[in-house]
Amino acid sequence: MEQMKLSEIVAAVRGSYGYPADVMIDNISTDTRTITEGSVFLALKGARFDGHDFAAKAMELGAQAVITERAVEGARCIIVDSTAQALLDVAGYYRDKFDIPLVGVTGSVGKTTTKDMISLVVARKYKTLKTQGNLNNEIGMPKTLLGLDKDTQAAVIEMGMSARGEISRMSMSCKPTVCVITNIGVSHIEKLGSQENILAAKLEILDGAKQGAPLVLNMDDKFLANAEVHGLRKVYYYSVKDKNCDVYAENILNRDNGVDFDICYGKQVVRARLNCIGVHNVKNALAAFCVGLALDVPVDEILVGIESFRPEGLRQNITYKNGVSFVVDCYNAAPDSMRSSLSMLDQVETDGMRYCVLADMLELGERSAEFHKKVGEYVARSNADRLYCYGELARNYIIGAVENGFDKSRCMHFSDRDELAEYLKGKLQKGDSVLLKGSRGMALEEVFKAI
Repeated sequence: MEQMKLSEIVAAVRGSYGYPADVMIDNISTDTRTITEGSVFLALKGARFDGHDFAAKAMELGAQAVITERAVEGARCIIVDSTAQALLDVAGYYRDKFDIPLVGVTGSVGKTTTKDMISLVVARKYKTLKTQGNLNNEIGMPKTLLGLDKDTQAAVIEMGMSARGEISRMSMSCKPTVCVITNIGVSHIEKLGSQENILAAKLEILDGAKQGAPLVLNMDDKFLANAEVHGLRKVYYYSVKDKNCDVYAENILNRDNGVDFDICYGKQVVRARLNCIGVHNVKNALAAFCVGLALDVPVDEILVGIESFRPEGLRQNITYKNGVSFVVDCYNAAPDSMRSSLSMLDQVETDGMRYCVLADMLELGERSAEFHKKVGEYVARSNADRLYCYGELARNYIIGAVENGFDKSRCMHFSDRDELAEYLKGKLQKGDSVLLKGSRGMALEEVFKAI
Protein backbone atom coordinates (compact mmCIF):
# COMPACT_ATOMS: atom_id res chain seq x y z
CA MET A 1 0.00 0.00 0.00
CA GLU A 2 1.19 3.50 -0.86
CA GLN A 3 0.92 6.16 1.82
CA MET A 4 -2.28 8.16 2.25
CA LYS A 5 -3.14 11.02 4.54
CA LEU A 6 -5.34 10.09 7.44
CA SER A 7 -7.65 12.92 6.37
CA GLU A 8 -8.16 11.13 3.03
CA ILE A 9 -9.23 7.96 4.84
CA VAL A 10 -11.66 9.88 7.06
CA ALA A 11 -13.24 11.44 3.98
CA ALA A 12 -13.31 8.16 2.03
CA VAL A 13 -15.24 6.33 4.77
CA ARG A 14 -17.41 9.41 5.54
CA GLY A 15 -16.39 9.14 9.15
CA SER A 16 -16.56 11.37 12.20
CA TYR A 17 -13.11 12.13 13.66
CA GLY A 18 -12.26 14.74 16.28
CA TYR A 19 -8.45 14.60 16.19
CA PRO A 20 -5.68 16.02 13.95
CA ALA A 21 -5.67 14.08 10.67
CA ASP A 22 -2.61 15.36 8.84
CA VAL A 23 -0.46 12.27 9.52
CA MET A 24 0.54 9.74 6.85
CA ILE A 25 -0.84 6.19 6.86
CA ASP A 26 0.88 3.25 5.17
CA ASN A 27 -1.26 0.31 6.34
CA ILE A 28 -4.95 -0.39 6.93
CA SER A 29 -5.38 -3.56 8.95
CA THR A 30 -8.24 -5.64 10.36
CA ASP A 31 -5.85 -7.76 12.46
CA THR A 32 -3.87 -6.40 15.40
CA ARG A 33 -1.08 -8.87 14.58
CA THR A 34 -0.23 -6.76 11.51
CA ILE A 35 -0.39 -3.37 13.17
CA THR A 36 2.70 -1.22 12.64
CA GLU A 37 3.56 2.40 13.29
CA GLY A 38 1.51 4.42 10.80
CA SER A 39 -1.40 1.97 10.67
CA VAL A 40 -5.14 2.41 10.85
CA PHE A 41 -7.03 -0.45 12.48
CA LEU A 42 -10.48 -1.26 11.09
CA ALA A 43 -12.76 -3.02 13.57
CA LEU A 44 -14.82 -5.59 11.68
CA LYS A 45 -17.61 -7.52 13.37
CA GLY A 46 -18.37 -11.19 12.76
CA ALA A 47 -20.63 -13.88 14.13
CA ARG A 48 -17.97 -14.96 16.64
CA PHE A 49 -15.80 -11.87 17.09
CA ASP A 50 -15.95 -8.11 17.37
CA GLY A 51 -12.93 -6.09 16.30
CA HIS A 52 -14.04 -3.27 18.61
CA ASP A 53 -12.74 -5.41 21.47
CA PHE A 54 -9.22 -4.95 20.07
CA ALA A 55 -9.38 -1.25 19.17
CA ALA A 56 -7.54 -0.03 22.28
CA LYS A 57 -4.94 -2.77 21.84
CA ALA A 58 -4.35 -1.58 18.26
CA MET A 59 -3.61 1.92 19.60
CA GLU A 60 -1.12 0.47 22.07
CA LEU A 61 0.63 -1.31 19.18
CA GLY A 62 1.10 1.95 17.27
CA ALA A 63 -2.07 2.54 15.27
CA GLN A 64 -2.72 6.19 14.50
CA ALA A 65 -6.49 5.71 14.60
CA VAL A 66 -9.18 3.04 14.51
CA ILE A 67 -12.28 2.84 12.33
CA THR A 68 -15.23 1.82 14.50
CA GLU A 69 -19.02 1.97 14.70
CA ARG A 70 -18.96 3.40 18.22
CA ALA A 71 -16.61 5.22 20.57
CA VAL A 72 -14.05 2.98 22.27
CA GLU A 73 -12.23 4.06 25.40
CA GLY A 74 -8.51 4.45 24.86
CA ALA A 75 -8.78 4.78 21.07
CA ARG A 76 -8.92 7.64 18.57
CA CYS A 77 -11.99 6.53 16.64
CA ILE A 78 -13.12 7.35 13.13
CA ILE A 79 -16.79 6.53 13.66
CA VAL A 80 -18.79 5.18 10.72
CA ASP A 81 -22.18 3.55 10.21
CA SER A 82 -20.65 0.25 9.03
CA THR A 83 -17.04 -0.83 9.27
CA ALA A 84 -17.66 -3.49 6.59
CA GLN A 85 -18.80 -0.80 4.15
CA ALA A 86 -15.94 1.44 5.28
CA LEU A 87 -13.44 -1.23 4.18
CA LEU A 88 -15.01 -1.30 0.71
CA ASP A 89 -15.14 2.49 0.59
CA VAL A 90 -11.53 3.12 1.53
CA ALA A 91 -10.37 0.39 -0.87
CA GLY A 92 -12.45 1.96 -3.65
CA TYR A 93 -10.97 5.39 -2.93
CA TYR A 94 -7.49 3.89 -3.00
CA ARG A 95 -8.19 1.98 -6.24
CA ASP A 96 -9.05 5.32 -7.92
CA LYS A 97 -5.45 6.42 -7.44
CA PHE A 98 -4.36 3.83 -10.03
CA ASP A 99 -5.27 4.29 -13.70
CA ILE A 100 -4.72 0.65 -14.61
CA PRO A 101 -6.62 -2.20 -16.27
CA LEU A 102 -8.55 -4.21 -13.69
CA VAL A 103 -10.18 -7.49 -14.65
CA GLY A 104 -13.13 -8.59 -12.53
CA VAL A 105 -13.93 -12.32 -12.56
CA THR A 106 -17.00 -14.10 -11.23
CA GLY A 107 -19.07 -17.21 -11.94
CA SER A 108 -20.53 -20.25 -10.18
CA VAL A 109 -17.76 -22.69 -11.08
CA GLY A 110 -14.17 -22.24 -12.20
CA LYS A 111 -13.71 -18.58 -11.33
CA THR A 112 -10.56 -19.14 -9.29
CA THR A 113 -8.93 -21.24 -12.01
CA THR A 114 -10.01 -18.70 -14.63
CA LYS A 115 -8.67 -15.86 -12.50
CA ASP A 116 -5.31 -17.60 -12.25
CA MET A 117 -5.15 -18.23 -16.00
CA ILE A 118 -6.12 -14.63 -16.73
CA SER A 119 -3.48 -13.29 -14.37
CA LEU A 120 -0.79 -15.35 -16.13
CA VAL A 121 -1.91 -13.94 -19.48
CA VAL A 122 -2.12 -10.34 -18.26
CA ALA A 123 1.28 -10.67 -16.55
CA ARG A 124 2.88 -11.27 -19.96
CA LYS A 125 2.39 -7.54 -20.61
CA TYR A 126 1.82 -5.92 -17.22
CA LYS A 127 3.10 -6.29 -13.68
CA THR A 128 -0.08 -7.80 -12.24
CA LEU A 129 -1.69 -8.01 -8.81
CA LYS A 130 -4.21 -10.83 -8.40
CA THR A 131 -6.56 -12.16 -5.76
CA GLN A 132 -4.63 -14.68 -3.68
CA GLY A 133 -6.29 -18.02 -3.01
CA ASN A 134 -10.00 -17.57 -2.47
CA LEU A 135 -9.99 -14.08 -0.90
CA ASN A 136 -12.93 -13.13 -3.08
CA ASN A 137 -15.48 -11.79 -0.59
CA GLU A 138 -16.27 -8.35 0.79
CA ILE A 139 -13.30 -8.57 3.15
CA GLY A 140 -10.68 -10.29 1.00
CA MET A 141 -11.41 -8.29 -2.14
CA PRO A 142 -10.82 -4.80 -0.65
CA LYS A 143 -7.73 -6.08 1.15
CA THR A 144 -6.40 -7.15 -2.24
CA LEU A 145 -7.07 -3.68 -3.66
CA LEU A 146 -5.08 -2.16 -0.80
CA GLY A 147 -2.12 -4.19 -2.08
CA LEU A 148 -1.84 -2.00 -5.18
CA ASP A 149 1.38 0.00 -5.31
CA LYS A 150 3.26 2.33 -7.63
CA ASP A 151 4.72 -0.61 -9.56
CA THR A 152 1.37 -2.31 -10.23
CA GLN A 153 0.33 -2.08 -13.88
CA ALA A 154 -2.81 -4.27 -13.84
CA ALA A 155 -4.96 -6.30 -11.47
CA VAL A 156 -7.12 -9.42 -11.72
CA ILE A 157 -9.78 -9.52 -9.02
CA GLU A 158 -12.07 -12.46 -8.21
CA MET A 159 -15.54 -11.84 -6.81
CA GLY A 160 -17.65 -14.51 -5.13
CA MET A 161 -21.03 -14.20 -3.46
CA SER A 162 -23.72 -16.00 -1.52
CA ALA A 163 -26.48 -13.37 -1.75
CA ARG A 164 -27.70 -10.51 -3.94
CA GLY A 165 -25.86 -7.23 -3.59
CA GLU A 166 -22.45 -8.61 -2.62
CA ILE A 167 -20.93 -8.52 -6.10
CA SER A 168 -22.50 -5.12 -6.71
CA ARG A 169 -20.78 -3.67 -3.65
CA MET A 170 -17.44 -5.22 -4.61
CA SER A 171 -17.75 -4.01 -8.20
CA MET A 172 -18.52 -0.47 -7.02
CA SER A 173 -15.32 -0.66 -4.99
CA CYS A 174 -12.90 -2.17 -7.52
CA LYS A 175 -14.37 -0.59 -10.70
CA PRO A 176 -13.36 -3.26 -13.25
CA THR A 177 -12.29 -2.25 -16.75
CA VAL A 178 -12.93 -5.80 -18.08
CA CYS A 179 -15.55 -8.19 -16.65
CA VAL A 180 -15.67 -11.99 -16.93
CA ILE A 181 -18.50 -14.38 -16.01
CA THR A 182 -17.61 -18.06 -16.35
CA ASN A 183 -21.01 -19.76 -15.90
CA ILE A 184 -24.27 -19.88 -13.96
CA GLY A 185 -24.59 -22.98 -11.79
CA VAL A 186 -26.58 -23.86 -8.69
CA SER A 187 -24.09 -22.96 -5.95
CA HIS A 188 -25.93 -20.89 -3.30
CA ILE A 189 -29.29 -21.67 -4.88
CA GLU A 190 -30.50 -22.36 -1.33
CA LYS A 191 -30.39 -18.60 -0.67
CA LEU A 192 -31.05 -17.24 -4.16
CA GLY A 193 -33.85 -19.56 -5.16
CA SER A 194 -33.20 -19.99 -8.90
CA GLN A 195 -30.49 -19.86 -11.53
CA GLU A 196 -32.19 -16.77 -12.97
CA ASN A 197 -31.55 -15.04 -9.65
CA ILE A 198 -27.97 -16.30 -9.64
CA LEU A 199 -27.51 -14.81 -13.13
CA ALA A 200 -28.83 -11.47 -11.91
CA ALA A 201 -26.41 -11.60 -8.97
CA LYS A 202 -23.44 -12.36 -11.23
CA LEU A 203 -24.36 -9.54 -13.64
CA GLU A 204 -23.92 -7.14 -10.72
CA ILE A 205 -20.25 -7.21 -11.70
CA LEU A 206 -21.18 -4.53 -14.22
CA ASP A 207 -22.54 -2.17 -11.55
CA GLY A 208 -19.20 -0.54 -10.88
CA ALA A 209 -17.55 -1.27 -14.23
CA LYS A 210 -15.98 1.53 -16.18
CA GLN A 211 -18.15 2.90 -18.97
CA GLY A 212 -17.78 0.66 -22.03
CA ALA A 213 -15.83 -1.99 -20.10
CA PRO A 214 -15.73 -5.19 -22.21
CA LEU A 215 -17.62 -8.23 -20.93
CA VAL A 216 -16.42 -11.82 -21.48
CA LEU A 217 -19.13 -14.51 -21.43
CA ASN A 218 -19.26 -18.28 -21.84
CA MET A 219 -21.60 -18.96 -24.78
CA ASP A 220 -21.87 -22.63 -23.80
CA ASP A 221 -23.80 -21.61 -20.69
CA LYS A 222 -27.48 -21.23 -21.63
CA PHE A 223 -28.09 -18.47 -19.10
CA LEU A 224 -25.12 -16.38 -20.20
CA ALA A 225 -25.86 -17.02 -23.87
CA ASN A 226 -29.25 -15.35 -23.39
CA ALA A 227 -28.25 -12.73 -20.85
CA GLU A 228 -29.43 -9.18 -21.48
CA VAL A 229 -26.37 -6.95 -21.35
CA HIS A 230 -27.08 -3.26 -20.95
CA GLY A 231 -24.79 -0.43 -21.92
CA LEU A 232 -22.53 0.17 -24.89
CA ARG A 233 -19.80 -2.37 -24.38
CA LYS A 234 -17.99 -5.01 -26.39
CA VAL A 235 -19.08 -8.54 -25.44
CA TYR A 236 -16.59 -11.34 -26.13
CA TYR A 237 -18.35 -14.70 -26.39
CA TYR A 238 -16.28 -17.89 -26.16
CA SER A 239 -17.22 -21.52 -26.73
CA VAL A 240 -16.05 -25.05 -27.38
CA LYS A 241 -19.25 -25.74 -29.36
CA ASP A 242 -20.41 -22.63 -31.22
CA LYS A 243 -18.21 -21.55 -34.12
CA ASN A 244 -20.11 -18.27 -34.41
CA CYS A 245 -18.46 -16.99 -31.24
CA ASP A 246 -15.72 -14.38 -31.10
CA VAL A 247 -13.33 -17.04 -29.78
CA TYR A 248 -13.85 -20.80 -29.97
CA ALA A 249 -11.84 -23.99 -29.61
CA GLU A 250 -11.69 -26.98 -31.93
CA ASN A 251 -9.45 -29.99 -32.64
CA ILE A 252 -9.18 -30.65 -28.89
CA LEU A 253 -6.66 -33.43 -28.21
CA ASN A 254 -5.78 -34.89 -24.81
CA ARG A 255 -2.06 -35.63 -24.63
CA ASP A 256 0.42 -36.20 -21.79
CA ASN A 257 -2.13 -35.26 -19.11
CA GLY A 258 -2.76 -31.98 -20.86
CA VAL A 259 -4.76 -30.62 -23.78
CA ASP A 260 -3.71 -29.36 -27.21
CA PHE A 261 -6.35 -27.34 -29.06
CA ASP A 262 -6.88 -24.74 -31.74
CA ILE A 263 -8.09 -21.28 -30.75
CA CYS A 264 -10.07 -19.65 -33.55
CA TYR A 265 -10.72 -15.91 -33.49
CA GLY A 266 -11.63 -13.67 -36.38
CA LYS A 267 -10.10 -15.36 -39.40
CA GLN A 268 -7.09 -16.61 -37.48
CA VAL A 269 -6.23 -19.94 -35.85
CA VAL A 270 -3.47 -20.64 -33.31
CA ARG A 271 -2.51 -23.89 -31.61
CA ALA A 272 -2.56 -23.78 -27.80
CA ARG A 273 -1.29 -26.05 -25.04
CA LEU A 274 -2.84 -26.39 -21.60
CA ASN A 275 -0.98 -28.44 -18.99
CA CYS A 276 -4.09 -29.77 -17.29
CA ILE A 277 -6.94 -31.86 -18.57
CA GLY A 278 -10.66 -31.25 -19.00
CA VAL A 279 -12.77 -29.42 -21.57
CA HIS A 280 -13.90 -27.10 -18.76
CA ASN A 281 -10.30 -25.94 -18.46
CA VAL A 282 -10.20 -25.28 -22.20
CA LYS A 283 -13.17 -22.97 -21.62
CA ASN A 284 -11.31 -21.22 -18.82
CA ALA A 285 -8.35 -20.77 -21.16
CA LEU A 286 -10.63 -19.25 -23.81
CA ALA A 287 -11.86 -16.71 -21.25
CA ALA A 288 -8.23 -15.81 -20.52
CA PHE A 289 -7.59 -15.52 -24.27
CA CYS A 290 -10.51 -13.09 -24.62
CA VAL A 291 -9.14 -10.94 -21.79
CA GLY A 292 -5.75 -10.95 -23.50
CA LEU A 293 -7.35 -9.68 -26.70
CA ALA A 294 -9.27 -7.01 -24.78
CA LEU A 295 -6.04 -5.76 -23.18
CA ASP A 296 -3.96 -5.97 -26.38
CA VAL A 297 -1.63 -8.64 -25.06
CA PRO A 298 0.25 -10.10 -28.07
CA VAL A 299 -1.28 -13.43 -29.06
CA ASP A 300 2.00 -15.33 -28.75
CA GLU A 301 2.32 -14.02 -25.19
CA ILE A 302 -1.28 -15.02 -24.41
CA LEU A 303 -0.43 -18.57 -25.44
CA VAL A 304 2.66 -18.59 -23.21
CA GLY A 305 0.53 -17.45 -20.29
CA ILE A 306 -2.07 -20.18 -20.87
CA GLU A 307 0.58 -22.88 -21.17
CA SER A 308 2.24 -21.80 -17.93
CA PHE A 309 -0.87 -22.52 -15.85
CA ARG A 310 -0.70 -25.36 -13.31
CA PRO A 311 -3.54 -26.35 -10.89
CA GLU A 312 -2.72 -25.80 -7.24
CA GLY A 313 -3.92 -26.97 -3.85
CA LEU A 314 -7.24 -28.79 -3.64
CA ARG A 315 -8.56 -27.73 -7.07
CA GLN A 316 -8.55 -30.52 -9.66
CA ASN A 317 -4.92 -31.20 -8.91
CA ILE A 318 -3.53 -34.45 -10.34
CA THR A 319 -1.11 -36.13 -7.94
CA TYR A 320 0.76 -39.42 -8.37
CA LYS A 321 1.42 -41.64 -5.36
CA ASN A 322 2.68 -45.22 -5.37
CA GLY A 323 1.74 -45.61 -9.03
CA VAL A 324 -1.85 -44.36 -8.49
CA SER A 325 -3.20 -41.19 -10.13
CA PHE A 326 -5.28 -39.00 -7.79
CA VAL A 327 -7.52 -36.17 -9.01
CA VAL A 328 -7.87 -34.20 -5.78
CA ASP A 329 -10.68 -31.64 -6.03
CA CYS A 330 -11.93 -30.99 -2.53
CA TYR A 331 -12.34 -27.22 -2.41
CA ASN A 332 -16.02 -27.01 -3.32
CA ALA A 333 -18.69 -29.01 -5.09
CA ALA A 334 -21.78 -28.42 -7.22
CA PRO A 335 -23.28 -30.45 -10.07
CA ASP A 336 -21.37 -28.60 -12.79
CA SER A 337 -18.01 -28.92 -11.05
CA MET A 338 -18.76 -32.58 -10.32
CA ARG A 339 -19.33 -33.21 -14.02
CA SER A 340 -16.08 -31.39 -14.86
CA SER A 341 -14.12 -33.49 -12.39
CA LEU A 342 -15.66 -36.70 -13.70
CA SER A 343 -14.51 -35.72 -17.18
CA MET A 344 -11.00 -35.36 -15.78
CA LEU A 345 -11.17 -38.85 -14.30
CA ASP A 346 -12.23 -40.12 -17.73
CA GLN A 347 -9.22 -38.43 -19.33
CA VAL A 348 -6.50 -39.40 -16.86
CA GLU A 349 -4.12 -41.83 -18.53
CA THR A 350 -4.46 -45.11 -16.60
CA ASP A 351 -4.00 -48.84 -17.04
CA GLY A 352 -6.14 -49.84 -14.08
CA MET A 353 -9.46 -49.12 -12.40
CA ARG A 354 -11.13 -45.71 -12.22
CA TYR A 355 -12.48 -45.01 -8.73
CA CYS A 356 -15.00 -42.20 -8.28
CA VAL A 357 -15.01 -41.15 -4.60
CA LEU A 358 -17.64 -38.49 -3.90
CA ALA A 359 -18.73 -36.70 -0.74
CA ASP A 360 -21.76 -34.51 -0.08
CA MET A 361 -22.43 -31.30 -2.00
CA LEU A 362 -23.52 -28.74 0.60
CA GLU A 363 -25.75 -25.62 0.53
CA LEU A 364 -27.99 -26.78 -2.33
CA GLY A 365 -31.27 -26.30 -0.48
CA GLU A 366 -34.47 -28.25 -0.86
CA ARG A 367 -33.44 -29.69 -4.24
CA SER A 368 -30.27 -31.18 -2.80
CA ALA A 369 -31.33 -34.82 -3.22
CA GLU A 370 -32.30 -34.13 -6.83
CA PHE A 371 -28.91 -32.56 -7.59
CA HIS A 372 -27.06 -35.49 -6.00
CA LYS A 373 -29.05 -37.96 -8.09
CA LYS A 374 -28.18 -35.93 -11.19
CA VAL A 375 -24.49 -36.32 -10.39
CA GLY A 376 -25.13 -40.06 -10.05
CA GLU A 377 -26.43 -39.93 -13.62
CA TYR A 378 -23.16 -38.27 -14.68
CA VAL A 379 -21.26 -41.11 -13.00
CA ALA A 380 -23.29 -43.68 -14.93
CA ARG A 381 -22.36 -41.93 -18.19
CA SER A 382 -18.67 -41.76 -17.27
CA ASN A 383 -15.90 -44.34 -17.48
CA ALA A 384 -15.83 -44.85 -13.71
CA ASP A 385 -15.47 -48.47 -12.60
CA ARG A 386 -16.40 -47.93 -8.97
CA LEU A 387 -18.50 -45.37 -7.09
CA TYR A 388 -17.69 -44.88 -3.41
CA CYS A 389 -19.68 -42.26 -1.49
CA TYR A 390 -19.26 -40.54 1.87
CA GLY A 391 -21.93 -38.54 3.71
CA GLU A 392 -25.68 -38.80 4.16
CA LEU A 393 -26.58 -36.81 1.05
CA ALA A 394 -24.09 -38.90 -0.93
CA ARG A 395 -26.44 -41.90 -0.79
CA ASN A 396 -28.33 -40.15 -3.58
CA TYR A 397 -25.32 -40.46 -5.91
CA ILE A 398 -25.77 -44.22 -5.82
CA ILE A 399 -29.52 -43.96 -6.40
CA GLY A 400 -28.98 -41.72 -9.44
CA ALA A 401 -26.21 -43.90 -10.84
CA VAL A 402 -28.12 -47.17 -10.46
CA GLU A 403 -31.28 -45.66 -11.97
CA ASN A 404 -29.20 -44.86 -15.04
CA GLY A 405 -27.68 -48.30 -15.48
CA PHE A 406 -24.63 -48.30 -13.18
CA ASP A 407 -24.13 -51.70 -11.54
CA LYS A 408 -25.16 -51.46 -7.88
CA SER A 409 -22.52 -54.04 -6.94
CA ARG A 410 -19.88 -51.50 -7.96
CA CYS A 411 -21.17 -48.91 -5.47
CA MET A 412 -20.47 -48.51 -1.76
CA HIS A 413 -21.57 -45.97 0.83
CA PHE A 414 -19.49 -44.95 3.85
CA SER A 415 -20.66 -42.99 6.88
CA ASP A 416 -17.14 -42.77 8.28
CA ARG A 417 -14.32 -41.03 6.42
CA ASP A 418 -11.57 -43.08 8.08
CA GLU A 419 -13.33 -46.30 7.15
CA LEU A 420 -13.45 -45.11 3.54
CA ALA A 421 -9.71 -44.36 3.60
CA GLU A 422 -8.87 -47.77 5.04
CA TYR A 423 -11.03 -49.53 2.47
CA LEU A 424 -9.35 -47.66 -0.38
CA LYS A 425 -5.91 -48.55 0.98
CA GLY A 426 -6.74 -52.21 0.59
CA LYS A 427 -8.17 -51.81 -2.89
CA LEU A 428 -5.90 -49.47 -4.84
CA GLN A 429 -3.23 -50.94 -7.08
CA LYS A 430 -0.56 -49.50 -9.31
CA GLY A 431 -2.10 -48.09 -12.48
CA ASP A 432 -5.43 -47.15 -10.86
CA SER A 433 -6.86 -43.62 -10.87
CA VAL A 434 -8.99 -42.00 -8.17
CA LEU A 435 -11.21 -38.92 -8.16
CA LEU A 436 -11.75 -37.35 -4.72
CA LYS A 437 -14.48 -34.71 -4.93
CA GLY A 438 -16.80 -33.09 -2.38
CA SER A 439 -17.68 -29.84 -0.66
CA ARG A 440 -14.99 -28.22 1.45
CA GLY A 441 -16.88 -28.97 4.65
CA MET A 442 -16.61 -32.72 3.98
CA ALA A 443 -12.77 -32.57 4.15
CA LEU A 444 -12.37 -35.39 1.66
CA GLU A 445 -8.70 -34.45 1.23
CA GLU A 446 -8.14 -36.20 4.56
CA VAL A 447 -8.80 -39.48 2.75
CA PHE A 448 -5.97 -38.69 0.34
CA LYS A 449 -3.65 -37.84 3.22
CA ALA A 450 -4.49 -41.11 4.95
CA ILE A 451 -3.82 -43.32 1.94
